[in-house]
Amino acid sequence: MSLVELIAQADARGLAASGLACMDRCLPLLGGDDELLRPLWASLADGSDWGGSLEKARAALGSAVDVGSARSARSAASGSAGDAGSGSPRAAGDEAARLARRMLDAAPAEWTADAVRPWADACSAASLRIHRLLDPAADAATDPGAAPAGDTADLSPLVAAELRRQTAVLELLAGHGVNGLRGALEVSVEGRRVLRAVVSRRARGATGPGS
Repeated sequence: MSLVELIAQADARGLAASGLACMDRCLPLLGGDDELLRPLWASLADGSDWGGSLEKARAALGSAVDVGSARSARSAASGSAGDAGSGSPRAAGDEAARLARRMLDAAPAEWTADAVRPWADACSAASLRIHRLLDPAADAATDPGAAPAGDTADLSPLVAAELRRQTAVLELLAGHGVNGLRGALEVSVEGRRVLRAVVSRRARGATGPGS
């Protein structure tokens, strides 16, 4: 089943988990602590205060992506001290950080199906775009828009892996309900480690010889 079909058929918990997992994997771009979104995962499991946890996460990251430690994360994602012109590494890093922050800012205060479906869909697209922007193997002609239909043949490795993770999260929730949350979190943690490694490599490249 394609990602589009899985999102269309998911219930409220599955949709919320899908959007949350996308946010969680992209935390390295915001300088957020790895545990920042754990209360939201707990909320999906036991029905506790989702809205309150959202506000705390937003407050912890500040009012913009370029403050405090998030500035360092954004610079690392940019992987270059060059101008932020169109298509430059810095522009790509800046856009990736903005997309990551937008996922958190746009999260609905309640995880009802009507509220989280458009958000989960937007998070899916944003996360795929982020991975496309940061993938050193991505070709300018590669179209991440093909991913939701399930066609990974023309996708770069990082984007294809993100598509598989998004699909896995939705399948876990569809097949196991609340009991699938632990597996979904594990998938998210794995993806976060991968993205953090990509950000670190870009940072090392920016400070290497000739930078």
